[in-house]
Amino acid sequence: MLFPQHIIARKRDGHALSRGEIGSFVHGATNGSWADYQLSALLMAIYIRGMTPTETALYTEAMMNSGVVADLSSVKRPKADKHSTGGVGDKISLHLAPMVAACGVAVPMISGRGLGHTGGTLDKLESIPGFRVNLSMAEYRAELEQIGVSLIGQTAELAPSDKKLYALRDVTATVECIPLICGSILAKKLAEGIDVLVLDVKFGRGAFMKDKTKARELAEALVSVAKAMGKPTRAVMTAMEQPLGRNVGNALEVIESIECLKGHGPADTMEVTYALGEQMLLLTKTAATQAEARSLLEQSVSSGAALTKFRELISAQGGDARVVDDVALLPQARLKVPLTAARAGFITDVDAMAVALAALRLGAGRAKAEDRVDHAVGFSALVKVGERVEAGAPLALIHANDEQALADAKAMLEEAVVIGDAPGVIVPLIDELIG
Repeated sequence: MLFPQHIIARKRDGHALSRGEIGSFVHGATNGSWADYQLSALLMAIYIRGMTPTETALYTEAMMNSGVVADLSSVKRPKADKHSTGGVGDKISLHLAPMVAACGVAVPMISGRGLGHTGGTLDKLESIPGFRVNLSMAEYRAELEQIGVSLIGQTAELAPSDKKLYALRDVTATVECIPLICGSILAKKLAEGIDVLVLDVKFGRGAFMKDKTKARELAEALVSVAKAMGKPTRAVMTAMEQPLGRNVGNALEVIESIECLKGHGPADTMEVTYALGEQMLLLTKTAATQAEARSLLEQSVSSGAALTKFRELISAQGGDARVVDDVALLPQARLKVPLTAARAGFITDVDAMAVALAALRLGAGRAKAEDRVDHAVGFSALVKVGERVEAGAPLALIHANDEQALADAKAMLEEAVVIGDAPGVIVPLIDELIG
């Protein structure tokens, strides 16, 4: 019999936990046999004492097996997914998934909602009228068999232990613990039924991991654990100092993703998209070289195949595919007000986190899990670092549904965008490849 207090004491004293001890902990979180105070005590002990790579892999495996692991053996194409640690204006999944699917790779993608400054992938998708993210596992599998791509929310059957443990981590100051982060991310991703995984690990002001050294540590841990569990994985480290692309806000980011699929996406958004897509095609052996992978992805856009795949995805999940050709069908804000430059000069800074908080003030994200997201609000046509502007020129268009929120967000955005006499330093977007 493994008693919770004995397992807690062993980790408190710095010992590595066995498969059985870790299994007891995860099982206890799933079925309620461990009290919340016991789960919290072990979470804090892990936060302080850490976990060995073997422990982290065992923890991730136990979390993954706490629920159903999707069987996608009926999907004959290679299966790849991408996960981002989150950033401001990060709408990459929306257009990357159909691009990669158009290249012949199945993309089973189970995503989350946003908690914090901006909406998550599911919030963006739900701005499309009728779009269903709550598919059953049978519907998920059928969609992948038929069109090769599915973007859904986490089902109750997938890694149920994570829901319980994440909620406790959130209120016990144990969120920023790399072994626990690895378990949370990988348990869900590896339960999707994928063959390979590509990770976008962000660092900088608008990222979850602001410090580049800590972000690299996380990337290395994620790749190591996933490989230990038999899944070829690579991580691309990307900078998140200014928002990605020019639109921030759920429906506005859908519009930008549609532009990407039509070949008119912002340069920075497409740079990250191609970097991640190339690794998905290389890991699945769909392409032999980076140049070949890039060419396939570019062809998926130029031929219209990726846009067609996005239409198919929307239709398959109950959405109105006409939005691809008429973005006015997406939610529209009542108020649209430009922020203009007070002086001429160069954009020297666009603080990603400050922009995110301004979007949150408009209602684009959630301060609390139960908050309702306003899909219409946010910013479009946002300037980028290094651009020249004249006095009175627009720096962004603010989309709002509330006058006070508009006034507050405008003041916050004025602080976020800095104009100087010389171009600012542009931080390279793609930093390094791990794995």
